[in-house]
Amino acid sequence: MGLIDKMREHDYEQVVFCNHKSSGLRAIIVIHDTTLGPAIGGTRMWPYKTEEEAVTDGLRLARGMTYKCAAAGLNLGGGKAVIIGDPRKDKSEGLFRAFGKFVDTLGGRFITGEDSGITLEDVDLIGCETRWIGGSSESSGDPGPVTAYGVWYGLKACAKEAFGDDALKGLTVAIQGVGNVGYHLAKHLHQEGANLIISDIFPDRVERVEQEFGATVVQPNEIYGVPCDIFAPCALGAIINDDTISQLKCKVVSGSANNQLKEDRHGVALEDRGILYAPDFIINAGGVINVVDGLYGYNRQRALKKAQEIYDTILKVFAISKRDKIPTNDAALRLAEERLELVAELSARLRTGPGKGLIL
Repeated sequence: MGLIDKMREHDYEQVVFCNHKSSGLRAIIVIHDTTLGPAIGGTRMWPYKTEEEAVTDGLRLARGMTYKCAAAGLNLGGGKAVIIGDPRKDKSEGLFRAFGKFVDTLGGRFITGEDSGITLEDVDLIGCETRWIGGSSESSGDPGPVTAYGVWYGLKACAKEAFGDDALKGLTVAIQGVGNVGYHLAKHLHQEGANLIISDIFPDRVERVEQEFGATVVQPNEIYGVPCDIFAPCALGAIINDDTISQLKCKVVSGSANNQLKEDRHGVALEDRGILYAPDFIINAGGVINVVDGLYGYNRQRALKKAQEIYDTILKVFAISKRDKIPTNDAALRLAEERLELVAELSARLRTGPGKGLIL
């Protein structure tokens, strides 16, 4: 399937390829939907093996941002950017400033910030060339801790649904990936009295969580099969698939990683095994909530309070799932799409564009 056909399949608006030879920049910006407002989405830097792999990741992530913003009640659309490169070796001032210039050419249709492989310092460099950024050191800062805070509240909602009580004390949670978000999630869980099992491809991350929180460490390929109450994917996507589902020994899958299901049918496969799934774009919305708050004049307590609402949104998804007899991933899409359809219908009937409340 060609790129245009892939765009038409899920109604993407725009894909921008960015090249700057002297800095080594190779990037792709994807805008999925601007029904609710300008597209927002972080920039990811990853050593993709092929350009096709990078495009596929960008498309999936941008679409997820549309639904994330819609379900979280934000007046923004969905987008994403990916930079092809190793974040531990290929970064430079020139690369990020060149990328910032490309973002600026979109004139505010796309607002970006931090994602996997990108730091606060990198965002500040992008911001040297464009004002269309969120989560800089001068606004809301690192979104990771608020993402983790929202996931923590989401896990409590999952525990209420699966075990009848939202207390996490005494439960065993297996966290895949203990980077920025995974670390802060582990901290919340440890403070509440949960038992932790962790894995990560980077030994320094594992050692930190093991020492600070007394976590049990397993190898990355072993994390799927450990007996636990909750499996929390907090690394990359597509890790719930034909190979891993049969290994799971948990009652709940719920974590911060984007696009956890490799295919939509894997939501059905989890349900068939009696495993409760909290859709990723619902539970990990704390990061974009934090960034958006910074666009209006950052107030951390306000952002945290908004992130707490993820608890109720997760329970709404579970209620829709039971009401309509559909898997939770489909229920989450239904929740988001109903809001998108409402705003699109209002815009068409009143002959106006999408919301214009955001001015930077």
